[in-house]
Amino acid sequence: MPKLVIRGFSVSLDGYGAGPGQSLDNPLGVGGMALHDWAFGTRTFRQMFGQDGGATGIDDDFAARGFDNIGAWILGRNMFGPIRGNWPDDTWKGWWGDNPPYHCPVFVLTNHPRPAIAMEGGTTFHFVTDGIHAALAQAMEAADGRDVRLGGGVATIRQYLLAGLVDEMHLAVSPVFLGSGEHLFAGIDLLKLGFQRSEHVPTERATHIVLTRPSV
Repeated sequence: MPKLVIRGFSVSLDGYGAGPGQSLDNPLGVGGMALHDWAFGTRTFRQMFGQDGGATGIDDDFAARGFDNIGAWILGRNMFGPIRGNWPDDTWKGWWGDNPPYHCPVFVLTNHPRPAIAMEGGTTFHFVTDGIHAALAQAMEAADGRDVRLGGGVATIRQYLLAGLVDEMHLAVSPVFLGSGEHLFAGIDLLKLGFQRSEHVPTERATHIVLTRPSV
């Protein structure tokens, strides 16, 4: 049965999934890029952006697993870009250039309508204005029997968690403190939601934790 999954989502030791002050210069907030140091040097990450080389091993294994059996993605508006409110024009098409790393349909949650954007490599951004359940239904249909990956950001993941819609999470706990920003689990009872730890693998750059809901 297709699942809604979170893969490769990085959090700090103090529980933040993004730093404060997201902007064009700091897309993950101040200090937020450090959360992803475990991924940047992997072969999988480098191949995503057309680069050669990269490290193999446990971190790379988890990075690669993040794309296994994924047929569609869901992103929050903030994950797609720093623009707020009405779209001023059609210029902004994401952080990733002409060939984003998704290569499948991506459903972006927003309050402001915008026509779909077809990009190189098979990525098409669809903008959903009628909420998280509608986005999930559209993504599941587009995924055609494969899983849907929930890419973030923090506010979007929290909405889906609180609605009881997430089936599996892979978190990469990075050995850094942010001190402030967007806290991932504040006020969320993972035990009550039915999550159990199914994997726990430390490396030099991160501790990989997989949480699953066995009843799903």
